[in-house]
Formats: sequence, C-alpha cells, structure tokens
Amino acid sequence: MSNLFTSSIGKKLLMSLAGLFLIVFLVVHLSINFLVLLNSHEPFNKAAHFMSSNLLIKLMEIILFGGFLIHMIYGLIVSIQNMLARPKNYSQSNNSQSSFFSKYMFHTAVVLTIFLVLHLLDFYIKSKFLGEVSDVVYNGKPYHDLASMVLARFKMGWVVIIYVVALLGLGFHLHHGFQSAFQTLGLNHPVYTPVIKRIGLIYTILVTLGFICIPVLVYYFK
Repeated sequence: MSNLFTSSIGKKLLMSLAGLFLIVFLVVHLSINFLVLLNSHEPFNKAAHFMSSNLLIKLMEIILFGGFLIHMIYGLIVSIQNMLARPKNYSQSNNSQSSFFSKYMFHTAVVLTIFLVLHLLDFYIKSKFLGEVSDVVYNGKPYHDLASMVLARFKMGWVVIIYVVALLGLGFHLHHGFQSAFQTLGLNHPVYTPVIKRIGLIYTILVTLGFICIPVLVYYFK
C-alpha cells in the first residue's frame, strides 16, 4: 500500500483518479451554474443551499477538496520529478514530438490553482464563513442570495476577463488530462484510445464553452 503513495506510478494513478473525480464534478457544477441565467433567482439559490446543507453533499465536499489536494500535490510532485529526470538535451531533441497541450500542463495547473484560490475566497469563503451574502426568503425560509452576488460579479468586465482566461486554461488542462488519466489507468488500446480522445475533446469543448458563456451572457444580457 505504501508503494501506491511513494512510487511514480502510484502517484500518477492517484492523480488520475482524483482528476476523473473532478471531471465529473465539473459537469455537476456547470449544470447548477446555468441556473443563474434564469429570470428567477430562486432555482439557483435553492440549489446552492441544498449543496451546502445536505449531509451527503457535505461529505462529498470533503472528498472533493481531498481530490483537489491530491490532484494538485501529486501533479506538482510528478512534474518536478519528470523535469529533474529528463536530461536537457533529451528535452530539446524531443520537444517537437510532445503534445502541445501536455507541454503546458504544469503552467495551466498553476494558473488554475491561483484562480481556484481566488474563486473560493470570493464566493465560498464569503458565503459560508464570513456571512457577507444577503438573505432572501422563499416560502418563509431564508436562503443566501448567491445568485445576486454572482450576477453582480459578472457585471464587472475585469472579472469576466479573468474568468474567461482561467477557463481557457481549464480547457487546455482538460484536453490532455482527460485522455492521460485513462492512459494511466491502463486503458490504452488502438481501438479504445481514439474513442476516448474524441470523447475527451467533446467534453472539453462543451464544459469549457459552457463555463465561459455564463459570465459572458451575464455581462451582456442580464
């Protein structure tokens, strides 16, 4: 069991499993975010309340944060180990053979980590711990009015630009990470691999454009 956490293969395996878990989470997160585009704030606020108050969701939240940490920590360790193990002349001579997206996985990971910290500070921390979100009442029950908070943020042009740039970085990261995770898990086959790559590309485009369209639509039309 200790080899799973210390060996290079074990670290990549854990990073891949955590990455696949986060890939599923992004779909759930995106589907909830789309609710903010509705004319009524109620569906989004109630969905956000459910996600923050349900016991099972709270447990999944802990797993989610654990997945983030595992993916980032092992990703950093593996990247550093690869850079140290790769001779300089080897890196230069084989540079053209590397995937364009794989070469910038570390860079996009740094951008996404910074963005994630800012995103959590701006929304999660303020609503959950600082009480900086006003309440709204539906059927006699108070809810945090997160919808108004999100809409107000996305009315700021500089915030929209930061989100779009970060989400493009997410797209770069997902495009390579999706197929790389399956490859690490041993699902590397001349028949299945091209299918996985196509699914990964479709997933990446839909998820990236989906997240990008939310701040853009809010800024221009809400």
